[in-house]
Amino acid sequence: MGAGKSTIGRLLARRMGLDFLDSDREVETRSGVDIPTIFDFEGEAGFRQRERAMIDELTQRDGIVLATGGGAVLDPENREHLSRRGLTVYLATTVDEQLRRTRNDQRRPLLQSGDRRATLERLQRERDPLYRATAALVIDTDRRRSAATADRLLQRIQTHED
Repeated sequence: MGAGKSTIGRLLARRMGLDFLDSDREVETRSGVDIPTIFDFEGEAGFRQRERAMIDELTQRDGIVLATGGGAVLDPENREHLSRRGLTVYLATTVDEQLRRTRNDQRRPLLQSGDRRATLERLQRERDPLYRATAALVIDTDRRRSAATADRLLQRIQTHED
């Protein structure tokens, strides 16, 4: 959350001449409502079910850069599809940076109640090992401009493919 997945993904796709897709935006488009509304009516479990189906579909496409929501990695099926069907990148960031980047964001259901720092720390403890196990590449996004991170990522992808 707040690592820059959508921003950096969009920049990377442009640099590579590929289409950019965001699984969260695709879920919203297909359902006709935003993610906070899905959480309100279906809870996190309902959203995760929609997310799983969307990631299964999107990872079968060629020629795309896909950004997923931060919790997508919790589902073993998602991890399998992401790691086997494409080159998966973990955009790593610290909790301090996540707090800075999400401080005015009201669209993140998991950050709307309680202590934001404690929530982000818990999520990082739960998710970081899964991200690292799933990703072929890990890129630190702290204190870096999105364009510079996208350029660095493109270099790493090209080196990885050689």
